[in-house]
Amino acid sequence: MHATEFAPDLVIQGFTPPLRLRDFKLIAFDMDSTLINIECVDEIADAAGRKAEVAAITEAAMRGEITDYKDSLRRRVALLRGVRVAYMEQVYRERLQLNPGAATLVAMCKAAGMKVLLVSGGFTYFTDRVRDTLGVDYTRSNVLEVVDGLLTGRMVDQAWGDICDGAEKRTMLQQTCAQLGITPSQAIAMGDGANDLPMMGIAGLSVAYHAKPTVREQAMVAINAGGLDRLLEVLA
Repeated sequence: MHATEFAPDLVIQGFTPPLRLRDFKLIAFDMDSTLINIECVDEIADAAGRKAEVAAITEAAMRGEITDYKDSLRRRVALLRGVRVAYMEQVYRERLQLNPGAATLVAMCKAAGMKVLLVSGGFTYFTDRVRDTLGVDYTRSNVLEVVDGLLTGRMVDQAWGDICDGAEKRTMLQQTCAQLGITPSQAIAMGDGANDLPMMGIAGLSVAYHAKPTVREQAMVAINAGGLDRLLEVLA
């Protein structure tokens, strides 16, 4: 696709702006490094003295160098065994922040009548809090198994499946659209990593936020600097 620079560090390819926000009915966000500033699994691993090891796996997975996301997540979660749940609360309170423009963009989308979906390869411990903070309508993420206040190094299977990977993100986007009586072409999908590409690939507008190179290349909009609300520069 031919790429153009609509504004500094805001690259658009595959359509001519502006689009209209009211043409869309749903916006789907990744969480870690998209809506929020951290990779939660890496920060939890810090308590086990294994942040560098876990972060290296995360980085490879986000770049698409590890093609089996489920396996990569199981490997990372296994390294969290023995971490106290209390440390996760510390991560939430001391390290996790919404990325710039997140609250503004979500509020503008909701004001335009859109629903908001949060789909994450991360964990309900954090997605539930982000959901409540931003007023997100739908979520899907993974559950860490806890016994006696400690992480076991495993995840809990849910009614819909075992792990929210790229395929599950796409499925959840499709299911939410069906529930709302709309098509994926009426949805916006925003992410930063390779596991976001399946949902971004079926959305009417795909947005890469401070993303890995392979994601920037395939997205219709790439926000390479500034906040999430820079998307509003191309949505009238």
